[in-house]
Amino acid sequence: MRLLVTGGAGFIGANFVHSTVRDHPEDVVTVVDALTYAGSRESLRGVEDSIELVEGDIADVDVIDPLVAAADAVVHFAAETHVDNALADPRPFLHSNVTGTFAVLEAVRRHGVRLHHVSTDEVYGDLELDGPTRFTEATPYNPSSPYSATKAAADMLVRAWVRSFCVHATISNCSNNFGPYQHIEKFIPRQITNILTGRRPKLYGTGANVRDWIHVDDHNSAVRAILERGEAGRTYLIGADNEQSNLAVLQSLLAIMGRDPDDFDHVTDRSGHDLRYAIDPSTLRDELGWTPARTDFTEALRETVEWYRTHPDWWAPLKDATESSYSKRGQ
Repeated sequence: MRLLVTGGAGFIGANFVHSTVRDHPEDVVTVVDALTYAGSRESLRGVEDSIELVEGDIADVDVIDPLVAAADAVVHFAAETHVDNALADPRPFLHSNVTGTFAVLEAVRRHGVRLHHVSTDEVYGDLELDGPTRFTEATPYNPSSPYSATKAAADMLVRAWVRSFCVHATISNCSNNFGPYQHIEKFIPRQITNILTGRRPKLYGTGANVRDWIHVDDHNSAVRAILERGEAGRTYLIGADNEQSNLAVLQSLLAIMGRDPDDFDHVTDRSGHDLRYAIDPSTLRDELGWTPARTDFTEALRETVEWYRTHPDWWAPLKDATESSYSKRGQ
């Protein structure tokens, strides 16, 4: 395929590009990325000679239209994603997640190109901490942050373009990702790099909030399965049946890195912090035959720690500014 990957220099997108170049050398890959603070050329190091990288804003029709016209399929990762940033300033989230998705949809409509739209389980709101319920494709949307509200809006645009204009599109809503190239503002890499730089890890509130963690490689293998075998107009939920509280994740990291289980600071909780996310991925598994490969969470965390330990050139230039921003918020 001739693949256009939006946001392909960001965390999940860059990992998708790496796996595509490795596992599908027959594909021709073009990446379009605005290269904001969350995306970098360095995340594509090692594959830069195998792809074309275009620096540009997906909301700019003059940028996105010719790129879509030259593609067989678009995998749409590009988005602003950090909840804390959305609480501080929602405007960039509206621009990238809503206006940007609209521009992509119009381009694939004009040129009859296949689209896969990558979204999040946060569009469903949250669940009771101790309840048996999990998110399914039929769960009503109930976003609780500016970030999740803009992703919900993007999902609804995709659904409307499928129904109104017969755009050949699929959607996936995935649980929390971790792995290489994740910006150090996010929970797991922040704690790892805090320890590596002699800082104490930080935990929002009591750490009771639960997330359904999945390794980025498993997320991207599911995206590839949906791209190849998914039914147009369908939504697929991607998860690894791996619910962990923030406290449990942090204590696993502390154990891996040889620190005491209470060697961290409690900090001000996030405003409107969702309690629990949990994915039911049975449709994806039953219909497309996908299953996660990275099912040993501790081992996958250990590999992630080692990646950050051996790639300080990638994250160290970001660390002081990231921690300064958190400090101003009391976090």
